[in-house]
Amino acid sequence: MYKNFRHLLNLNIAILLISTSGALGKHIDLPVPLIIGLRTIIASGCIYVFCKWRNLDLKIQKKDRVKLLLSGILMGLHWITYFYALKLSNIAIGMISIFTFPIITSFLEPLILKVKFQKIQLLFGFLVLSGICILVPDFDFKNDSSIALILGILSAILYSLRNILTKSFVDEYNGSSLMFYQLITIAIILSPFCITSTLAQISNQLPMLLILAIITTAIGHTLFVESLKKFSTTSVSIMSSTQPVYGIIIGILFLNEFPNSNAIVGGSLILLTVVFESFRAYKKAP
Repeated sequence: MYKNFRHLLNLNIAILLISTSGALGKHIDLPVPLIIGLRTIIASGCIYVFCKWRNLDLKIQKKDRVKLLLSGILMGLHWITYFYALKLSNIAIGMISIFTFPIITSFLEPLILKVKFQKIQLLFGFLVLSGICILVPDFDFKNDSSIALILGILSAILYSLRNILTKSFVDEYNGSSLMFYQLITIAIILSPFCITSTLAQISNQLPMLLILAIITTAIGHTLFVESLKKFSTTSVSIMSSTQPVYGIIIGILFLNEFPNSNAIVGGSLILLTVVFESFRAYKKAP
């Protein structure tokens, strides 16, 4: 029972740390590709130092290299679409919209990983989706909120695919080493945006970039990858739906950005779903 509690606690710490991305993405005044590029360069450096300090093996088997490269690309595209959603709208819509990914994962995981299909997870996914529908009841392509919702759903698909792909080889490697190579992949692809930027452009935003890179990314996402060893991708996805709730609270405290009534009702429905799934996963975890 203690191990189950510890695994669940680590996952929830990861979710809380990752939740800071909403407020940080909204607050950092830089182009999105530059934010993600700098984020990955700093975070990968921190993880590399950590791996060397702990003598963690960074070797990746040849058969997994293409999958690891693809998972990094999916993660980078997920972050870019997510941050554009945040820039176009508020934290509530930007964060909650990507949490269609639990229901997407519920459909994709059994097909890709050949795991047993569980009807209860479809129900939980449907409840999460219902919360999303409450969030933006008047959908219209002419307003930024609706475009942000579309970008959020696209980000959710990319995130689901990345998590499922990572799950397929996560048991063979340390979470820090997997995160390191995923970050390096993104950093290399986005390096042209970093090279063409100026020090003056970055300096004012550096404190927030460091928090985003170290706290949110290096620590939060590494813990998240480790949790995939203990829970199914779908269970992790549904439990991660507390992120918008945490993110909205952080936005209220630090940016004075209050959600409307739709966001409160939709977020409450998502949180209720997560409570049920967390309890179910807690009982089933090894």
